[in-house]
Amino acid sequence: MREARNAQPSIFDRYAKHEMGSQLEMMSALLDRCPAIVDLVESDLIDRRAKATGRTGLPVESVLRCAVLKQSRQLSYHELAFYLEDSGSFRSFARLPQGVVPRKSALQANIRRIQPATWERINQALMQEALSTGLEDGEQVRMDSTAVETNVHEPSDSSLLCDGIRMLTRQMVKARQLLKVPGIRFADHRKAARSLGRQVFYTRGATKKKPLYEALLSYAEQVLEESREALKLVERLQQDGPVYAQWVWQVTHTRQLLRQVIQQTRRRVIDGEQVPASEKLVSLHEPHTDIIVKGSRDVQYGHKINLTTGRQGLVLDATIEAGNPGDVTRYLPLIERQMALYGKIPAAVAADGGYASVPNLKGAKALGVNEVAFQKKKGLAIDAMSSTPALYRQLCNFRAGVESNISELKRAYGLARSLWRGLKGFMAEVWSAIFSYNLVKMSRLIAT
Repeated sequence: MREARNAQPSIFDRYAKHEMGSQLEMMSALLDRCPAIVDLVESDLIDRRAKATGRTGLPVESVLRCAVLKQSRQLSYHELAFYLEDSGSFRSFARLPQGVVPRKSALQANIRRIQPATWERINQALMQEALSTGLEDGEQVRMDSTAVETNVHEPSDSSLLCDGIRMLTRQMVKARQLLKVPGIRFADHRKAARSLGRQVFYTRGATKKKPLYEALLSYAEQVLEESREALKLVERLQQDGPVYAQWVWQVTHTRQLLRQVIQQTRRRVIDGEQVPASEKLVSLHEPHTDIIVKGSRDVQYGHKINLTTGRQGLVLDATIEAGNPGDVTRYLPLIERQMALYGKIPAAVAADGGYASVPNLKGAKALGVNEVAFQKKKGLAIDAMSSTPALYRQLCNFRAGVESNISELKRAYGLARSLWRGLKGFMAEVWSAIFSYNLVKMSRLIAT
């Protein structure tokens, strides 16, 4: 059975006499001061029903520490495996058992088992440590939202149709050649669909594009029908092994997505209907992706997150939103979350102009916020928000600091674009980045 902590730490652990080595040593000490963090991760990695036989696997704290190394240094799993073997400082921080050198596949399999909710809880435990030691007081907070992109290409109806045709055809090829399912018949339209997709891309004018789309839709519907027949044949073999059941699930899921793409293409291109963003599918690989539009900026494809940071730039809280809700609707819930998480309402709250409204101002005051500042007043009087104009300007300057926090998260911790697959993977990467950022930030604050 997997151990929670390394029962026999090496006496040879050492950290390099370098700024990075000192930082890793301080980060390790911080994690030791919060033993509840390992206890929270333990439930994701240890199966109590498993028999105490066989290999034990990496200790829970080693998995967590390896995840922090990966996220804080922005390493691939291949690079992480190399540094864990090569660097004494990395091995000391990771607390790997003596002689154990994990492979990249083992690192990925273990790190991905930590659930998004667990990352969120351990971040809250870390922030409780920051509050108890005085690194942060939670009295003055600032809020802002940003978009984190998913790992998808620029979507278009033609490219999505081509993706669906390619994915279903590839699955039918697998069923016939690798799974040896008899009776599967289909025509390979991948080359023709790819050619039509290129023609759609280079053709200008809706009138000229329409017949090209009709031909592409015809191929997509034909592939749907062929995959339906193949699905019937493979479903009969599900009892022969999990590989058949997995094929059935993948094809069923892909068919549902392709059917949705066909419907939205017909509505938009053939019928000339304006399809709402909430009803659009923008990726067959990451179907959870939302369309994010912020002001007059370019459209982004991913998920919107709201961040709440304190005086020292620590991320006290974050929410990953569904769809593209307006900032104005999220202001009061974010303040209420501070009460739920930390047991008190901040005395001062600074936020971007997108959160500004009369109901939000009144609601914040009713909750017990003494000083409120919106970067753009939007008709609100300064004396209604803050006690003095000087304090209002101070809070506005304080709010601007959240932009640097977001910039650092995007540049140094991978929040510009999430590379982890699926919605759970996306959420886990966002929270692991926030946790790693806070851990590094706290180590720097203590060192100074």
